[in-house]
Amino acid sequence: MKTKTLATLKAEMLKNKGVRKAYDDLALEYAVARAVIQARTRCGITQAQLAERMQTSQSYIARLENARVLPTMKTFQKVAEATGTRVKFELEAVA
Repeated sequence: MKTKTLATLKAEMLKNKGVRKAYDDLALEYAVARAVIQARTRCGITQAQLAERMQTSQSYIARLENARVLPTMKTFQKVAEATGTRVKFELEAVA
């Protein structure tokens, strides 16, 4: 049996319309999660350290990074302040 790469498996699964819709529906949550992870790792801190700086729990940071919650803009600003970054927000035209 040949082992598939993650990229190959993802491409195959996204051919299914139901899977594609679910994937697309979660795009915003995953973009936010990636932004939080990138800011935290560039800053060189752990989830626990980020939580302490934001005066929240490590489990909340884990939920943010796993796209289980979508933060408010105020929370997103707290992430930025805690990681020495700034929030950049924009809307793009849909083709």
